[in-house]
Amino acid sequence: MRVAMIGTGYVGLVSGACFADFGHVVTCVDKDASKIDRLHEGIMPIYEPGLDKLVETNVQEERLFFTTEAKDAIADADAVFIAVGTPSRRGDGHADLSYVYAAAEEIAKLMTGFTVVVTKSTVPVGTGDEVEAIIRKTNPDADFAVVSNPEFLREGAAIGDFKRPDRVVVGTDNEQAKEVMRELYRPLYLNETPIVFTNRRTSELIKYAANAFLAVKITFINEMADLCEKVGANVQEVSKGIGLDGRIGPKFLNAGPGYGGSCFPKDTLALTKTANDHNSPVRIVDTVVEVNAARKKAMADKVIAAMGGDVSGKTIGILGLAFKPNTDDMRDAPSLDIIPALIAAGATIKAYDPESMEEASHMMEGINYAKNPYEALEGADAMVIITEWNQFRALDLDRVKDTLNGNVVVDLRNIYEASDMAKRGFAYTSIGRPV
Repeated sequence: MRVAMIGTGYVGLVSGACFADFGHVVTCVDKDASKIDRLHEGIMPIYEPGLDKLVETNVQEERLFFTTEAKDAIADADAVFIAVGTPSRRGDGHADLSYVYAAAEEIAKLMTGFTVVVTKSTVPVGTGDEVEAIIRKTNPDADFAVVSNPEFLREGAAIGDFKRPDRVVVGTDNEQAKEVMRELYRPLYLNETPIVFTNRRTSELIKYAANAFLAVKITFINEMADLCEKVGANVQEVSKGIGLDGRIGPKFLNAGPGYGGSCFPKDTLALTKTANDHNSPVRIVDTVVEVNAARKKAMADKVIAAMGGDVSGKTIGILGLAFKPNTDDMRDAPSLDIIPALIAAGATIKAYDPESMEEASHMMEGINYAKNPYEALEGADAMVIITEWNQFRALDLDRVKDTLNGNVVVDLRNIYEASDMAKRGFAYTSIGRPV
């Protein structure tokens, strides 16, 4: 099938490359000419493991194309995916749908023949209705169906999530559109992937409900970690003990400094706004948003307390800046709350992250960036782990101790054993575990 993907951001580029790898002919469209030029050169606009090779292979085999000109891509397409950004709108927290609506208007002007217009962007309930209205108003004679097909991609594992998903959700009542979507995802039938067909509004809400529920799990275990610290319990064992319950499951029960990234912060906020607009508040999610914001800010206090209550004039080596490993995404990362607070308290910051330092440099000032983890620790009074990159899980701890000025280690991801760190002479602080 022929596919047009409007937007070459995280969702659009990964989805387009994976559809091409399924055997479809995909043209990714973006108005940013410099981004398209870089893609033609094989330079990815995001860091995602394996994406560069996937793109290269499908470009070489002439299944994947990039352009700034939407006309031919949309006119020839069986399905046109809208995969543009929906950031939180300033002032009220609602999802900013201006890019979605602009894409819908452009598609309406260029489509020919029966076309399935698929909303891949994360959008509030009812957005598909508005997209349909825009297309109908712009091109009254158009033959089309608007479908909701939310993405469930984890940054750092997106290719695997697309090719081996837990499920595919498709929101449409149009039988012709269903057949097109079945054909697009036909390779997944080999893996017996469940494809959930539902109405469009239900599909839109499934995406928000899924992300909100995962945010609830993260926030719940973080609050359990705080309680563990008060009563002398171990949050990792609590997580295991409850995660073995099939009704709960072990995923998203790792205590840490709070969630961040491109999805959970904006999606939980958008869901609460939608719920309030319909006079059906989701109080659990309201609380999650508040607790998570407070937690990220509290992590700086945790570091300061571990360093004796005063960091003025002290140097702190930070390992990890991105909101999670295997991505360069800094959006709503805990480091954006922790590091400025430490600098405001008088600390000097040296930091290292394998992929996100360039992005971080545009978002924070006053940081000295290092070439490797050990350089970040040279002369530092403490080591603070914010992101659990694999290369931080097996540091040469003897070298760490020799490199640091002091012996303070604050592990906000619980990647080391407290007893082992104590035996090595570190003043070790972690999340929700007894020393």
